[in-house]
Amino acid sequence: MNNYHMGALGWGMSLPYWVLPFVGVLALWALFWKGLAFWHSARRGEVWWFVAFLVVNTIGILEIVYLFGFLKLKFEDLFRKK
Repeated sequence: MNNYHMGALGWGMSLPYWVLPFVGVLALWALFWKGLAFWHSARRGEVWWFVAFLVVNTIGILEIVYLFGFLKLKFEDLFRKK
């Protein structure tokens, strides 16, 4: 008999099952901001930003800095076409 057990992450990795909803919410949060940043950088033709968002996973932090820090967008401007 082996010493491995099935945890929330698979064989040999233990994580309480109550953590899974938080992981899901965090994944949706990151996907939301990554999608907005991809969309704005693609529309502006900013290839390097697009590649950075594709390669670097910061759980939305880099994307938020880009949208609000570099582009200086307001929240209501995030979903508008100009």
